[in-house]
Amino acid sequence: MADDVVCSGFFRAAEGAKLSCLDKFQDSGTLQYILGNFVEAPYNLFAALFQPALWLNWTDPQAMMRFIYYGASTELFFVLVLGLLIITAIGMRRREVMWSMVRGLEWLGNSVGRLFAWAGLIMVVQQIIIVFMQRIFTRPDISIGFGIPLQFDISWFAEELKLFNALVVCLCVSYTFVQGGHVRVDLFYAGAKFRTKKIVDMFGALFFMIPFAVVTWLYGWFFLWRHLVTPNPSASDSLELLLRKARVLKWNVETIGFSPNGFNGYFIFKILLCLFCAMVILQAIAVFYRSWCEFKEGPASEGKYLDKDTLGEGEEAYEGTH
Repeated sequence: MADDVVCSGFFRAAEGAKLSCLDKFQDSGTLQYILGNFVEAPYNLFAALFQPALWLNWTDPQAMMRFIYYGASTELFFVLVLGLLIITAIGMRRREVMWSMVRGLEWLGNSVGRLFAWAGLIMVVQQIIIVFMQRIFTRPDISIGFGIPLQFDISWFAEELKLFNALVVCLCVSYTFVQGGHVRVDLFYAGAKFRTKKIVDMFGALFFMIPFAVVTWLYGWFFLWRHLVTPNPSASDSLELLLRKARVLKWNVETIGFSPNGFNGYFIFKILLCLFCAMVILQAIAVFYRSWCEFKEGPASEGKYLDKDTLGEGEEAYEGTH
């Protein structure tokens, strides 16, 4: 029986003991599990900050395995949730702090989106070059650069176009949200009262956007590392099992394309999946904070500090639909 096991040590089991007292408390029920992880979160945060070599020194295979494990772990989740709750509590007490968070998060989304939106133009230009090289110059490859050129088969560049599309989708998601460019199926929202809309926005950010992004991150994180290292880490692996796997850990970056001479950097798409999740989570926080501030301050605050692009005078009817 778990209740019969004698615990020793609070956060970590003392030498010679099998179970810490906090672990025993967490195993005694769902509520105890949640409370215990919140109690442990500050300890885990400071342990990570003051011992960075344990998870950032990638010359040590065990440190790399710790990084992989904690990147999608319960410990990291509760550290981030606790930090978010503290910041939110401060913001609700001092609204200027919350507005500062909104401006910072929306600035990040806008800046990243405006930068990587250029990937769409690069994609079009590259497609034109591919057509010219294939149909007019009948070349089997393209060489780009000075000194040591980047030379690949045309099929490599044709498949690599998907990367530019992925950059736009994954890294412009927050920018598009801030600009009001996402497609909506709106049956009730448009006719709702101002504060009702804000409640709907807060509910959607808290119970739809964040859970979706968190679940996708949990799967995407280990999906990424399974294509970067061997032996393959799994979401179901315990830290102890991963540390044992670290004895034979080595890099094994995926370089297999769909065709013999095709694009071979598909691991980049796995990285973009994780970045996409991070951008959605940050934007969801911004949506919740903005909706809360506007809810408290009333209709006069709608769009406050919103850095929205414009198509120019006379084009207002088309803004938010591009």
